[in-house]
Amino acid sequence: MTTVTPTGRAHHAFARSDRSPIGVWWWTVDRWMLGVVALLIAVGVAMSFASSPAAAARMNVGDPFHFAVRQCVFAAASAAILLMVSMLDVKNVRRSAFFIWLIAIAIMIALPFAGHNAKGATRWLEFGGFTLQPSEFMKPALIILVAWMFSEGQKGQGVPGVSIAFVLYFISIGLLLIQPDIGQTVLITVAFGAAFWMAGVPLSWVMLLGGAAVAGLSSTYFLFPHVASRVDRFLSPDRADTHQVDRAAEAIAAGRLIGRGPGEGVLKRAIPDAHTDFIYSVAAEEYGLIFSLLLISLFAFIVVRGLYKSMKLNDPFEQVAAAGLFVLVGQQAFINVAVNLDLIPTKGMTLPFISYGGSSMLAMGLTLGMALALTRRRPGAYTPSEGLAKAGAFA
Repeated sequence: MTTVTPTGRAHHAFARSDRSPIGVWWWTVDRWMLGVVALLIAVGVAMSFASSPAAAARMNVGDPFHFAVRQCVFAAASAAILLMVSMLDVKNVRRSAFFIWLIAIAIMIALPFAGHNAKGATRWLEFGGFTLQPSEFMKPALIILVAWMFSEGQKGQGVPGVSIAFVLYFISIGLLLIQPDIGQTVLITVAFGAAFWMAGVPLSWVMLLGGAAVAGLSSTYFLFPHVASRVDRFLSPDRADTHQVDRAAEAIAAGRLIGRGPGEGVLKRAIPDAHTDFIYSVAAEEYGLIFSLLLISLFAFIVVRGLYKSMKLNDPFEQVAAAGLFVLVGQQAFINVAVNLDLIPTKGMTLPFISYGGSSMLAMGLTLGMALALTRRRPGAYTPSEGLAKAGAFA
């Protein structure tokens, strides 16, 4: 934390010699990344106030700011999770991921019997007015575990790391397909493939996995009617109901360069999921193209900087796990924006930190908290080429 004294000099709240847990964390965490995430959370809260009245009116909720107030609570909780998790050491990141994955998988197993069904899918567990989607928390935990197994397998000490990683992956996507949740399955498969490739496995294995993934994705068109419907609607929009996508496109176009102004959006009232999956179109209508591009650039900054820092790490586990987490975040943002722009078939995928949703917000705090923990500066963590310059990069 930095303040400015009356003399105009910058003053840090924590001295470099401060060895308290918070002091050490402050001087080792990527503060640029932390600042961008804080900015995204703030934008998400602002957009929830813009979209909440329309969503509340459409869903007959008495309080027009019902969703905005809840989003503020989720945002605060997400920030707290991110900060606490980013203070963990590598060993405790692995340990936390293991227990989170086990709990999430246990809940996913119970969903067919005790889950909440919505829009033809059973992906949520409802309790105390809160709806939990366990797959959101399973994703980052799985990436950590498979990266761990890949690194153990590379040590050549008899641990079948690759085999265990594939078992964890198949258990996870098997339970996702039961729900069904094809979007999350694709998300996890791509992130798993990225981790698989970054772990240094033979290219032939990567190509084999890629071919199997394409074949599996293609088969969902024939196995799941809702997937076939969405693909057909995307390929033949003139012969299907594309109301939501069309209204989103109109909202984005109506925003033009600088938007209609805060709270002045009109077309958000006609978009059923304006506060969740189509929040990007609300932002584009009210704040315009320039703001939309800046929003995309914030996600690009997180992914590019995150991957750069990940590739500079020495430890194979830390390198693959951190990179996989950043790929996960970037991929989810890409899918959401692409759906809003009608570049891919519709999919219920939230925009990280921006869309309304407790599970998504909390899980994103967990995901980037783990990524920040893995990329913190530690003795010997970075390659020699970083040198002393790296030690003062965030001073």
